[in-house]
Amino acid sequence: MLKTLLHKQMTEIFRSYVYDAKKNRKRSKAATIGLIVLYVLLMVGLMGGIFTFLSLVLCGQLAELGLSWMYFALMGLIAVFLGAFGSVFNTYAGLYLSKDNDLLLSLPIPVRYIMLSRLLSVYLMGLMYSAVVIVPAVIVYWITVPVTAAAVAGGVLLTLLISLIVMLLSCLLGWLVAKISLKLRHKSIVTVLVSLVFFGAYYFISFRAQALIADLLTNAVLYGSKIKGAAYPLYLFGRVGEGDGLSMLVWTAAVLVLFALMWTLISRSFLKIATASGKTAKAAYKETASKVRGISGALFAKELARFTGSPNYMLNCGLGVLLLPVCGVVILIKGAAVTGALNAAFAGKPGCTAVLMCAAVCMLASMNDMAAPSVSLEGKNLWLAQSLPILPWQALAAKLRLQIALTSVPTLICAICVAAVSGGTAVEAVLFVVCAVLFTVMMAAFGLFLGIKMPNLNWTNEIMPIKQSAGVMFALLGGWTYSAALAGLFLWIGWRMGAAAYLAAAAAVTGLLFAALLAWLKRRGARIFAAL
Repeated sequence: MLKTLLHKQMTEIFRSYVYDAKKNRKRSKAATIGLIVLYVLLMVGLMGGIFTFLSLVLCGQLAELGLSWMYFALMGLIAVFLGAFGSVFNTYAGLYLSKDNDLLLSLPIPVRYIMLSRLLSVYLMGLMYSAVVIVPAVIVYWITVPVTAAAVAGGVLLTLLISLIVMLLSCLLGWLVAKISLKLRHKSIVTVLVSLVFFGAYYFISFRAQALIADLLTNAVLYGSKIKGAAYPLYLFGRVGEGDGLSMLVWTAAVLVLFALMWTLISRSFLKIATASGKTAKAAYKETASKVRGISGALFAKELARFTGSPNYMLNCGLGVLLLPVCGVVILIKGAAVTGALNAAFAGKPGCTAVLMCAAVCMLASMNDMAAPSVSLEGKNLWLAQSLPILPWQALAAKLRLQIALTSVPTLICAICVAAVSGGTAVEAVLFVVCAVLFTVMMAAFGLFLGIKMPNLNWTNEIMPIKQSAGVMFALLGGWTYSAALAGLFLWIGWRMGAAAYLAAAAAVTGLLFAALLAWLKRRGARIFAAL
């Protein structure tokens, strides 16, 4: 029974490797093997290679200073962080709020078997992520430092302890996420905000990694003495990797006690969380006046609700809504360095700074592509939009307005901020802003054009039309290509006519393209949409 349940859990986690959701059928054995091999290469080859390189940088220098314990403590913490983050959302969805809770709990299966199978799946996922870090670190230490039997035992034990710590943290964080999610009403917005915070922290650490490592190696002895005094358990944790018997005994006992406590708490809370229905508002009649909306307003509200109700849609197609104003403010503050560098690099071509920065704003605005997958997201419910007593163009216009409304204002803010520091004339600044805004509306029409010409209505997961459709890919590539051409043509020959004249010509061409796309959408596009 336990083996069957564990097999079910792992199959759900790696479902995409054996089942093609886009085609709604099982993958061939060759395709499954190919995807598994690719996954192993990415995990072991790419991620494992990154942490192997980091281990090679740290191990030798710290070992020479007699700080091998710090090496294991650092790599162990990285392994714990990566393992916990990699498996926490699987814990949230798989351990507590799995979709098959009602079905499994209705079968004659002991609850402890259900819990144990899910805990084992959490453990295996955490072990997979943490091992990518700690196993290369242990092997590098064995190669770099003369190996002893105690060091071998310590390295093996440290790997096992880290995997158990990851499971403990995953269960704790998964429990917190599950409890919070049951009380949330706007889960999509919270999911997007949490994801953005993680992305920001990830890129901050990535950009600062080299400086942090250099600082650590320079002040290793000082940091080591502080850790011994203020975080002695962390010192013992590092000593486990060296094979210190007392440290191994203390940490093993502590982890086993915590594991027993975790099992007790999960046993008491599992059924309550697994059978919870979440936060529901009490129904109470309240007489209110209904607000009548026009056709355009109602259709736009429908498109906006779909966008704000899907974290995948917002993160993959609307990230520019936040990035555009942020980048505009950053350039407004730090713009002197950027404009100085551009002016120095293209001193013989006046006006380059304004045009190149305009192209950069356009490229950033092209990250918003809500219109491209909007038709495909109708999916099997497309007939509802087609059966409404409205013109096909009215349904398409709502999809077009969504991208224009959510992108034009952030683009306007960013363009004004960047134009203010570009160093151009007032006319160039105005044309800068006009060109960027026209690019925004033109790309919205272009994305909708691609969405109509390349629809994918037979999907089982919304991530397919959002991330894996040809329309979205060509919309992104088209925006980047247009922005690059805007800059490239100016550097090649456009600088001779001056920045103002060039931006005016670019705005005119962009406006004509938008008008042509809009005319096609109203006529040919509406007929295609009605016949899908």
